[in-house]
Amino acid sequence: MIKTVFRNTKFIGFLAASTAAITYGLNPFFGIPLYQEGLTPFSVLFYRFSMAAILMGIVTVLRKSSFSLPRDCRIPALFAGILMALTCIFWFLAFKIMDSGISAALLFVYPVMVAMIMAVFFKDPPALSTVAGMIMAITGAVIICLPGSGARVNTAGVIYIMLSALTYAIYIVAVKTTKLREMQPETLTFYAMLFSLPVFLIFLRGGIDLQMLPSFKAFVNAACLAIFPSMLSFLMTAVAIRFIGATETAILGALEPVTAVTVGVCFFNEALTLKLAAGTLIILIAVTIVICSNNKSAEKKI
Repeated sequence: MIKTVFRNTKFIGFLAASTAAITYGLNPFFGIPLYQEGLTPFSVLFYRFSMAAILMGIVTVLRKSSFSLPRDCRIPALFAGILMALTCIFWFLAFKIMDSGISAALLFVYPVMVAMIMAVFFKDPPALSTVAGMIMAITGAVIICLPGSGARVNTAGVIYIMLSALTYAIYIVAVKTTKLREMQPETLTFYAMLFSLPVFLIFLRGGIDLQMLPSFKAFVNAACLAIFPSMLSFLMTAVAIRFIGATETAILGALEPVTAVTVGVCFFNEALTLKLAAGTLIILIAVTIVICSNNKSAEKKI
């Protein structure tokens, strides 16, 4: 029975999407301590992605995957790398100036953007159950974004998050709708990370403004950023998109703000209110609805 479960591509896709969301929600856990040691978002992200690219290259070698980048994938891969870089830049700028849990909740508007892009430009409307789950998840996110007294929310942070959500939505759709979907996930992730580095160097004036890691603790946090919310998260995103599609992968990203809220409250003394708890619970229910409804649909097709 266990073998049957793991052969189920839907199950693999949901597991990968959940892993991607949870690990991506760990960005503040490893990023905020680096801010506290005086590093700028651009320095943090350069170290994160340069380490992640090296690690992803090692994984590609160990899996004996090809480093070959087909001609018709070169431009899309470059585009994916730029989008990946911008997504992270905007979010890191946001949780530097507002609560990480709230910024992660706001980021969750990206499933709506994914669904709209797929429906309008690719004639691929989401299933009714997916729409219902999406509405519930967005409702939960809105509740989280109105947390009450003691929480930091500001206009600049909200703008950064909206831009992060948009670039991430476009990234997911690009992976789903271009030749990138035919690449091995580890090869795609390696090149996307590699092509993101020039973007950070532009903001760092070619490396002139790059700050040195000030301590061993900073190195560990940068390495963890490279492993969990970078290499593992984007790799699992590519796997999930292949098996369950762009919209469902985006919906399961609801686990990301849940993770970020938990991290913010437990480790960075961010305010925990009734609204935050209620919004988080609604998001978890929404994710459960999407998973269960898709599993039933898969069983009917068998």
